[in-house]
Amino acid sequence: MQALVIDDSRAMRSMIGKIMRQLGFDVVEAADGREALAHLQQGQRPGIALVDWNMPEMNGLEFVKVVRLDASYNDLPLMMVTTENEMSQVVVALTAGANEYLMKPFTKEMLIEKLDILGIEHR
Repeated sequence: MQALVIDDSRAMRSMIGKIMRQLGFDVVEAADGREALAHLQQGQRPGIALVDWNMPEMNGLEFVKVVRLDASYNDLPLMMVTTENEMSQVVVALTAGANEYLMKPFTKEMLIEKLDILGIEHR
């Protein structure tokens, strides 16, 4: 299964990507929401997208909203992975269409717990 990791920080993409590879995912990275959308428009079908909130070009919340406008992506699990930790922000993201919310910093175990909640199989 493919995981789309969207974050403007190369270090964060690398860290999340490493964990996801350890869990058996093929990882594709995007530096912002616009690049991630281009990936989806090329016909790539990830099993999950892990989305940072604060990015240039198109932020994570905008990405979630655009993806949710396309009914063909209704079943694509979207997990916000962000430093935004106020409950109001969590509500905004979930209302916009995110399926889960993981706050940075996090551990591999915390990420696994969120994948389990979403019913996404992993090693």
